[in-house]
Amino acid sequence: MQLKNKKILLGVTGGIAAYKAPDLVRKLVAQGASVRVVLTDSALEFVSPLALQAVSGNPVHHALLDPSAEAAMGHIELAKWADILLIAPATANCLARLAHGLADDLLSTLYLATTADVFVAPAMNQQMWAAPATQANLHVLKQRHIQFLGPAAGEQACGDVGAGRMVEPIDIATAIANAYSHPQDQQLLLNKRVLITAGPTREALDPVRYLSNHSSGKMGYAIAAAAVKAGAKVTLVSGPTNLETPPDVHRLTCSSAADMHALVMSHVADCDIFVATAAVADYRAEHESSEKIKKTDDKLTLTLVKNPDILKDVAALEPAPFTVGFAAETQNVEAYATKKLQSKKLDMIAANDVSDADIGFNSDNNALLLLWSDGRESLPRAPKFELANQLIGAVARQYDKKHNAHGTD
Repeated sequence: MQLKNKKILLGVTGGIAAYKAPDLVRKLVAQGASVRVVLTDSALEFVSPLALQAVSGNPVHHALLDPSAEAAMGHIELAKWADILLIAPATANCLARLAHGLADDLLSTLYLATTADVFVAPAMNQQMWAAPATQANLHVLKQRHIQFLGPAAGEQACGDVGAGRMVEPIDIATAIANAYSHPQDQQLLLNKRVLITAGPTREALDPVRYLSNHSSGKMGYAIAAAAVKAGAKVTLVSGPTNLETPPDVHRLTCSSAADMHALVMSHVADCDIFVATAAVADYRAEHESSEKIKKTDDKLTLTLVKNPDILKDVAALEPAPFTVGFAAETQNVEAYATKKLQSKKLDMIAANDVSDADIGFNSDNNALLLLWSDGRESLPRAPKFELANQLIGAVARQYDKKHNAHGTD
């Protein structure tokens, strides 16, 4: 009942994922929330108001000017009533209307009229999601601190495969519940200085080619946002990504492992906690060609040399910050993570199985196994922003435990 006494206004727009709305209402109600539903004209084609009224226990709203509402201004009443405005599914058209401040139906008017926290779960065709106009609208809304849940990637109703699926109702309800379940967590890392690495690195072969990996940076960026929420002062050292910098995070960008190493080592003395989520290339080309390598023979031989080990170098400092590593593995996950924890003398390691496409690179979801010298904690599959909050909670607890044991502040 983590949402007990919370009043949630659910806006449903006209995408095929609207058929999941009754299940989403049930999941929110099961968490203790009081739910009222607003449907757009298009949503009426996909889901029955009667079904939503049955599961929510409240009348379903549609008309901008409702004769049955006080002074026929239902949008003002609902806007004042809500603690949370959740729009799920949110179509590309909906995102455009919100970004541009249109107010010609009940839902868009409510968005402008409410002071409630706003969560949006996008759902659309993968090409519509990737379209420059949609991404521009997304950028605008993120700048206004709208919190996005997804979208997830996978097979779509039209047969396409890619990002654009609405996050499942259970994941939406869980994410919102967790966002309000532990208000004391806001101060878990109050004024602590946290340095985080995220994303891939690129190791140049010549002016047009490089070695890299599939890391999207999503987990690291989510952890940076969670650390800010916990009261920390956060510096994010990021490899190449297409992600927006989380609010109140100081971001430093780099490309190669050597560049990331230099940035980290120049800032690590000023941090209390170091979290290494970046997928740093282990090797680079011994010689980078100054010109494009031409295709001449059937085979090309490259000589690779080791990159500096950022995580190991940080953990070896005297004194070292509380150091958290990540282990992205495809097999024997716990065994390899334990070996890395011990050999690099880390305070904690977060291990995940990247062979699972649903929780691997580029996914919006993840599952983590946290290990430290005398304990472990399993964080089951959840959206990355939710896992990030749980991880920061675990880091804060182990950080306090270590410093209390040493009698330091």
